Amino acid sequence: MRGAAAYGRVDVESHVLSASPHKLIAMLFDGVQKQIKAAKLHMENGNVAEKGKAIGKATDIVHLGLLAALDKEKGGELAERLESIYFYVSELLLKANLKNDTAKLDEAAELLDQIGSAWKEIQSQAEGA
Repeated sequence: MRGAAAYGRVDVESHVLSASPHKLIAMLFDGVQKQIKAAKLHMENGNVAEKGKAIGKATDIVHLGLLAALDKEKGGELAERLESIYFYVSELLLKANLKNDTAKLDEAAELLDQIGSAWKEIQSQAEGA
């Protein structure tokens, strides 16, 4: 199992090192969705510790990845709106964790999916140009 985990880390690192800025953000959206799905599964199975870890990782991706990547100077009003949505998503994740509320996880996932889909569309257009 250790070898597989090490291989997985190397694979992720190589993708990150070779990724464009657009691709990196897309990877963050994929990662946060993966953690929300894991949290929901752990919540449904009553695995409190693993649910908390997954929600913590999802929150970190939102704060340390998506929020940190916003450039409010260049992004203006759009960046401010995204910031508000990301803070709202963080609040949903916190409430989902505290109340074991899968509906809050679903709402967070849906909001992030909408933004992530739009971002990936921008990415494909930028790469096609």
